[in-house]
Amino acid sequence: MKILKEFKEFAVKGNVVDMAVGVVVGGAFSKIVTSLVSDIITPFFSILLGKANLSSLVLQVGEATINYGMFLQNVVDFLIISASIFAVIRIINKFKRKQEPAPAEAPKPTQTELLLMEIRDELKKR
Repeated sequence: MKILKEFKEFAVKGNVVDMAVGVVVGGAFSKIVTSLVSDIITPFFSILLGKANLSSLVLQVGEATINYGMFLQNVVDFLIISASIFAVIRIINKFKRKQEPAPAEAPKPTQTELLLMEIRDELKKR
């Protein structure tokens, strides 16, 4: 029973729930990025390179086939995903900075408050 209790404490922690939400949102975001790459970026490269898909670029050396196009496609995917995540995190950080109030400094005690603190300290000594 102790194991079940520990598992329940672990499963309902805020970090686990946040991570689960992040995975789900990340999966949905992945579809958007995949569509951006395959439907917008790749056709743009096809205009420049004359090929519709970078992954079809190959180099044949004897019997060996080097799929450098697949590598280029993965690099483009990585760069777009990284830039997208950077942009989203940057926007989130801007919202966080606006929402967090600046830490207020404690007001300096007035002359009366200083005098009362001295009296209190003297009474504690007695």
